[in-house]
This record gives sequence, structure tokens and C-alpha cells, in this order.
Amino acid sequence: MAAIGNDANVAALGEMWKGGGAGEKNMIMVTLGTGVGGGVIIDGKMLVGQNGAGGEIGHLCVNYEETDRCGCGNRGCLEQYASATGIVRLAKQKLGQEMRPTILNKEDVTAKDVFDAVKAGDEVAKEIAAVFGRYLGYGLANLAAVADPAVFVIGGGVSKAGEVLIPYIREPYMERAFFADKNVKFVLAELGNDAGICGAAKLVLDAE
Repeated sequence: MAAIGNDANVAALGEMWKGGGAGEKNMIMVTLGTGVGGGVIIDGKMLVGQNGAGGEIGHLCVNYEETDRCGCGNRGCLEQYASATGIVRLAKQKLGQEMRPTILNKEDVTAKDVFDAVKAGDEVAKEIAAVFGRYLGYGLANLAAVADPAVFVIGGGVSKAGEVLIPYIREPYMERAFFADKNVKFVLAELGNDAGICGAAKLVLDAE
């Protein structure tokens, strides 16, 4: 028996089965890495779609005024603000006009630097994180209105910042979420690089 699934979708399936979404059947996983990936699980099954593009969360349009292009060719994609490279972009924009003292170095800043500075109480870093969280939280509120998940699982390299991420995402989400979607949980992914392996195994088991 063989089964095929893309990496983000099977990672989501793995997190539903053995990770942060264990015990739930309706889940959205968001992977914050160099880009923004994701997977949507409905009733325990991956949302694949007609062209295999189900769950391409990073290419939700979240800013209709954006003039710079995303790697996909469109403008205003979530990936431009919530990926590691997107966070660096936000940081450089902020630091280029910031006069207040900050521990961030505008010439050499990473997403990890931003959240390390947040943990250290840096006000400029907190404002950058708030912009990141607002774009992501609002985008997830739109997704929830369609998929009605029980839980959002946040994974990828950016998630290594830890629990400090969650309030920055949850609070704007709650501002915009449909009333029926306000009880959703936000958790960090637990399986790391094993998520795809677990999800692939689950896919084969379900296909038997």
C-alpha cells in the first residue's frame, strides 16, 4: 500500500495524530519557516483540494495595499509578514525609521533576534511582534470562518521562540473571529521534523 501527500499536509496529519493536535479531528497547522505553510484537517482527513493546493495558508491575501510582490507573484500574502523572512522584513522597515533605543541591530536582524528581544522586554521588538501577530491572527480568523477548527497548531522554525508567540497571535485572532470560533485552542507543534513521518504513516494506515 502506498499513499501520496505533500509535506505540509502530512505534517499536519502527524500533529493531529501524535502531536499538538492529538485528540482533535478538526485542526489547522501553520508552519512558520522561510515561508508560511500549513495543513487543514477536517474530520480527521487532509484538505487537499482540486489541484493539491488546499492548505496553502501562506498565500492568503492579508494586505490589499501591499506594493511588494510575494515569491508567488502576488502581493500582500501572509507569507510576506509571518514567515521568518517576513518578520525580518517587518523588523528592517521598523528599524529604518526607529529613534528609540533597542537591542536589535537593523543591519543584521533575524526572526529569532526579534523574539529574543521580546523576551528581554524590548519595546521596539514587541511592536514588530504585534504587527506579525496581527497579520497572522486576522488571517487565521478568516480561515476559522471556513474550516471551524478546534485547534491551531503553530510549527516551523519561528515556533521555536516558544509560548511567547501565542498571545501575539491569539489576541488579534479574538478581535476578528466569528463568535462560534472563539473557543479555538492555540498550541505549539510537538513533533518537529518527525511530524511528516508520523503523518505519512497515518496516511498509509487510513488508506488500508
